[in-house]
Amino acid sequence: MSTENRKFSRRQALQSFGMMGAGAALTACMPTAVAQMPDIDVDVLNFALNLEYLEAEFYSWAAFGKGLDAADAGGGPASTGGKKLVYTGQPIDGAVQAYIEEIANDEIAHVKFLRAALGVKAVPRPQIDIGGVGGAFEAAAKAASKGALAGFDPYANALFFLHGAFIFEDVGVTAYKGAARLITNKDYLEAAAGILAVEAYHAGEVRTLLFSQKDVVAAAGLKVSQIVQAISDLRGSVGGGKDQGILDANNPAKGNILPTDANSIAFSRTTSEVLKIVYLGGTASGGFFPVGLNGNIKTA
Repeated sequence: MSTENRKFSRRQALQSFGMMGAGAALTACMPTAVAQMPDIDVDVLNFALNLEYLEAEFYSWAAFGKGLDAADAGGGPASTGGKKLVYTGQPIDGAVQAYIEEIANDEIAHVKFLRAALGVKAVPRPQIDIGGVGGAFEAAAKAASKGALAGFDPYANALFFLHGAFIFEDVGVTAYKGAARLITNKDYLEAAAGILAVEAYHAGEVRTLLFSQKDVVAAAGLKVSQIVQAISDLRGSVGGGKDQGILDANNPAKGNILPTDANSIAFSRTTSEVLKIVYLGGTASGGFFPVGLNGNIKTA
């Protein structure tokens, strides 16, 4: 082979590797990567995997009427309470349908990626409650609204679904950002940063759609903006105060699509703060994880 041809082949190979992305690269060297992964990286990625299980179950049920395939659940128990989203002819239905189907596939892909990266060290899906009436979503809605939203069901219509999605998406962004300082392997840190970016896109979409409906009276005489603020206040009360609704606190006539600190930097949450949110105030279990997370990071 000529020198020029060798250069061209090498350039092609490098370009191909670049297009593979972190996921394929990690999968290609999985046995070595898993064996050399520090314990803290395993713990942090398994913590993230638990949260991805939760989001994947919620979106998959709403979009497709089923949860994760058994192979992607790692042998864990089936989630409870999930249903296919009911569309009731609201103007927002089309946008929500497109959103949840795309995001469901994203979250399923995140589960698969993290399980592949962790290999035999991946924890199975924990017990997950994504139920409306009588389930974790109603419990969260009642806690946020001081009981006014009893009977809340995120699968009943597109607008309620967005409120349910709002509970998760901002939390995912702050969880990945907070965990970044714990990851020691740069390849895994880069992959986590990529997932954080996608979760931020999701959160921005949810907040934008909710803002477009901010003045709609959704339930119990409460406007969408008021329900969102109540959820934000509840998250803030147990999650380190790092939360914002969809209206500017200093000027409610303005929107607040991007929740950030004074420097326009996304908030970070510790694992403890994240757990208190998904446990709905509990420290070891409760809320969306009735018997707690799987793995070593599971107590607030």
